[in-house]
Amino acid sequence: MKLKYCLLAAMFVTALHSCVVMSPKKYKALVAERDSLSTRSASLEEEVAKLKTDTARLHQEIAQLKGNYNSLTDKYNSLNTNYDASSSKVTQLAGDLQKREARLKEVEEILKKRDEATNALRDKLSKALLGFQESGLSVDIKNGKVYVSLTDKLLFPSGSIVIDDKGKQALKQLAVVLNKEQDINIAVEGHTDDKKIKNLGQIKDNWDLSVLRATSVSRYLTEVEKIDPHRLTATGKSEFQPIDPAQTPEALAKNRRIEIVLTPKLDELYNLISK
Repeated sequence: MKLKYCLLAAMFVTALHSCVVMSPKKYKALVAERDSLSTRSASLEEEVAKLKTDTARLHQEIAQLKGNYNSLTDKYNSLNTNYDASSSKVTQLAGDLQKREARLKEVEEILKKRDEATNALRDKLSKALLGFQESGLSVDIKNGKVYVSLTDKLLFPSGSIVIDDKGKQALKQLAVVLNKEQDINIAVEGHTDDKKIKNLGQIKDNWDLSVLRATSVSRYLTEVEKIDPHRLTATGKSEFQPIDPAQTPEALAKNRRIEIVLTPKLDELYNLISK
């Protein structure tokens, strides 16, 4: 509105300054020009108001966009940090997995060597003790170990802890192989059936009988057959690890036995596991 009044005042001052009497035609022309300028002025004021409104709206949108941008930037930085942490963790896990795979391969190789050595030992013993297998001797592999099982009738007279001649022959053939295979640990286990002992003097029960028979065999192998005693242990299992739980004479005979458990030395494996 101020612009409108200024224009009219300018026209009035101009008219006074000229001191010229206007003709009706010229007067109408001036009035029409005034009205046109007034209309244009109103239009310009409306446009200015609209521009102000648009400007305010744009400032608001810009502020909102800046807020969104800052929020997205924070999220990106957080994701980037998490990515770096995850990438580092993945790299670490990949390295650990590679080490575990290498160790697993190493263990598998050692176990393969153990199995090969165990099978070879079983074959040698089976061949060396072939003549005694009908008398109650067997050679088997269990859990990576070779079990030489000798029934008590092959080694001892009934109720005795003294090895008879046939038993000594079997142990002698066994010792020939064991003296050649120095990387073998030897455990001698005595086993009995579950029948109570009667009238055996110093032998009070099945524990005594199993232990004393195991020590008799160990003593023969070390003192007579010269097997290094550092390689050998003797234990008594009494009646508590039967082969056959039945109460038939055949089952009881199986359970009365000496088991010589042969284990290949696996220092490489033990050292690997202890790392």
